[in-house]
Amino acid sequence: MGASQSVSENSIHEFKVKDARGKEVNLGSYRGKVLLVINVASKCNFAEANYTQLTQLYSRYKDTGLEILAFPCNQFLRKEPGTSQEAEDFACNTYKAEYPILGKIRVNGQDAAPVYKYLKAQKCGSLGSKRIKWNFTKFLVDEKGHVIQRYSPTTQPLAIENDIKKALKVA
Repeated sequence: MGASQSVSENSIHEFKVKDARGKEVNLGSYRGKVLLVINVASKCNFAEANYTQLTQLYSRYKDTGLEILAFPCNQFLRKEPGTSQEAEDFACNTYKAEYPILGKIRVNGQDAAPVYKYLKAQKCGSLGSKRIKWNFTKFLVDEKGHVIQRYSPTTQPLAIENDIKKALKVA
């Protein structure tokens, strides 16, 4: 068993991350927005369906307060081998992603990004596991920065559209 991870933050808005170019991003700037946070990987078999559907969801709901935060991750069979910039270029050029593709991170282990330690502490996965099992695990976060729900990698983005609408109060 791994060491216990203490997370004292009360909201995702308390974290700072890097964008794909290495510039600091204060997640407090997303206060008042519903967030869909997802670890992505361009070489993963789930990439096409997820990126396509994420782009559809973003197009539908960006004007009503949805923001998608995509974090490239190479932790699962090296499915995101390039740089953060290459991951951003892939998503934007191949799938017309207009939402932020942030800096590459680790989602598990001692060197997991603090924002992911927070997300995992808020909502466990299947069988109570906190570990991220694979690419494209999704977290739906309310406008106050609290995790509403965690979704498995096999859950398609369009399958959670009703949960997104409810969080946006447009259902």
